[in-house]
Amino acid sequence: MTVPPIALTQEYGPAGAPLVVLGPSIGTSSMLWEQVIPLLSDRFRVVAWDPPGHGRARPATEPFTMGELAEAVAQAVGGSKPFLYAGVSLGGAVGLELLLRHPELVKAAAIVCSGAKIGDPGTWRERAEQVRAQSTSARIIPSAQVWFAPGSIEREPDLTGRLLHVLQDADDESYAACCEALAEYDVRDRLGEITAPVLAVWGEHDTATPEASAAEVANGVRDGRLERIAGAAHLPPAERAQETADLLRDFFEAKG
Repeated sequence: MTVPPIALTQEYGPAGAPLVVLGPSIGTSSMLWEQVIPLLSDRFRVVAWDPPGHGRARPATEPFTMGELAEAVAQAVGGSKPFLYAGVSLGGAVGLELLLRHPELVKAAAIVCSGAKIGDPGTWRERAEQVRAQSTSARIIPSAQVWFAPGSIEREPDLTGRLLHVLQDADDESYAACCEALAEYDVRDRLGEITAPVLAVWGEHDTATPEASAAEVANGVRDGRLERIAGAAHLPPAERAQETADLLRDFFEAKG
């Protein structure tokens, strides 16, 4: 089994408080959660992770699956102490894989702007080929169009701009490997195995993983709930930090 390289941030919040693990979307890093972490860390112990070749994580040296990426997160977090989880897009897919592979570890999970299958396999493979040929810089304009709702860049110019720099600076091969892992990812027929509470969140303006994607998760697991974040597209933690934190806090305090 391949264990792809990821990187954890420092832990924030009171020692001994319930642990919350936060996962990013493809092309971003733990920076995605930087405005949410202070809003959670008064009540929770919080840590976020960077995908292979993104942020502070070393580049991937071989292909990996979403399940193997979930194993990397479980190992990095410690592999024994139960935790709460929230992940966006790719990070949400990792959350579902964690729920399936390590039900004893994940007490509850928020799957944000994600799904049991994301996009079309052929499109992901084409994107991997594009990035290998042209670098991640080729993804900046199309990603900005999908990531951010109207007004988000103007409302959060610093954070949204720095997130686009994370994309530009990401290792090309690692980004392509993430695309290929997403092309193979599909756990739709296994959702009924998930017994932990799941909050499926969608952004009002999200075209990549719209309401139907979140509803499929909420309806497919045994204990699911569906929520919308108004005024957000694909990256609610960056676009609507307070609303995202409020949803997570309420869900984790009730279910965790």
